[in-house]
Amino acid sequence: MRNKRRFNTILLFIVSTILFVLFVFPFFLVVINSLKDRTNIIQNPLSFMGELSFDNYIQAYETMNFASALWNSLLVTIVSVIVVIIFSAMLAYYLVRWKSRLNTFIFSLLIASMIIPFQAIMIPFVSFFGDLNMLNSPFVLIFFYLGFGVSLATFMYHGFIKGIPKELEEAAFIDGASRLQVFLRVIFPMLKPITATIAILDVLWVWNDFLLPSLVLTSAENRTIPLSTYYFFGRYTADYGAAMAALVLAIIPIVIFYLILQKQIIKGVVDGAIK
Repeated sequence: MRNKRRFNTILLFIVSTILFVLFVFPFFLVVINSLKDRTNIIQNPLSFMGELSFDNYIQAYETMNFASALWNSLLVTIVSVIVVIIFSAMLAYYLVRWKSRLNTFIFSLLIASMIIPFQAIMIPFVSFFGDLNMLNSPFVLIFFYLGFGVSLATFMYHGFIKGIPKELEEAAFIDGASRLQVFLRVIFPMLKPITATIAILDVLWVWNDFLLPSLVLTSAENRTIPLSTYYFFGRYTADYGAAMAALVLAIIPIVIFYLILQKQIIKGVVDGAIK
């Protein structure tokens, strides 16, 4: 029995190591080759020996207008996630606590909207809002993310709020709290696990999204990091070093986000799943 457990442990370690190497190896190649010139990449793509330089990063940073793209991505991501969380939590609270046919219809409509893929409506979507001159603005993009993200977030909040006892709210009302105070001071703090889960999902979605920004943001100064990386590749595909440096610059912010909030991310996902 002990030998069997030892064998299973060794086998699990070997499989985990192989999967880790397979997952990390492409990122390793991108980072190493981003420090080489084009000739060295073609001759020795798998080697990390030789002269390394940060010239590719300087070229990619300046050509991508990385500072502007980073600011646009941060603005769109942070504001979008905040407004989705606030509106979805309040809407879910209203739908759970006030039962009516209209609220049931609204909730059913939200669930139905999750089934429709964005690709099915993107052409009339762009045409309609283009006629209204509502494109090419980060704040318009934030408004669209609110519309497309509120359905899933409300659905997740809805199931969580149903498990919160009404007696907690009634006690707060007896103490003289208003409905808004009850939500902000009693209900919303209890939504922390599911809020963390929603925030993680939405940050990854908004930060990495390419299709919607490519339809909405038409000017170079409003481009997010995925858009800047795409247009950079269109001009520098043959310059592999600069192209790979652009990829590294694009993934650095989200890697930093994960490293800083690693414990909160894991705790939020686990708590949300358990709840």
